[in-house]
Amino acid sequence: MAETMVLQIIKPDGEFYRGDVTMVELNTAVGQLGIYPQHIPETVAVAPGILTIHMDAEIRKAALLSGFMQVMPEQVTILAEAAEWPEDIDGKRANEARLRAEKRLSEQAPGLDVARAEAALKRALVRLSLTEK
Repeated sequence: MAETMVLQIIKPDGEFYRGDVTMVELNTAVGQLGIYPQHIPETVAVAPGILTIHMDAEIRKAALLSGFMQVMPEQVTILAEAAEWPEDIDGKRANEARLRAEKRLSEQAPGLDVARAEAALKRALVRLSLTEK
């Protein structure tokens, strides 16, 4: 068995995941990162995207919608605004959210919070990308 580290993902409503993993891949504010055991300590902002959890030959994916990550040599802790397994995502609802966000952005109504609409679109696209696989 390969060397492992503990991955802990905490959402506002409690622990989402905790287990021994061989690698974690995710989007951050500085780009895509792959974290292996014994990685140098760092703290980074998490960007919306697909979280890929490697457990030897097994791979599990989840939607990770922002937060912060603390990396230590033997543990990675992610404080997530939201995290969802593919089976928990309502594809119809995510598509409706995508359509609403695209409509808001295309109409450019007075007072539109563009950053908020773009963030909603990104979240919907992340969710949809997991439901389509």
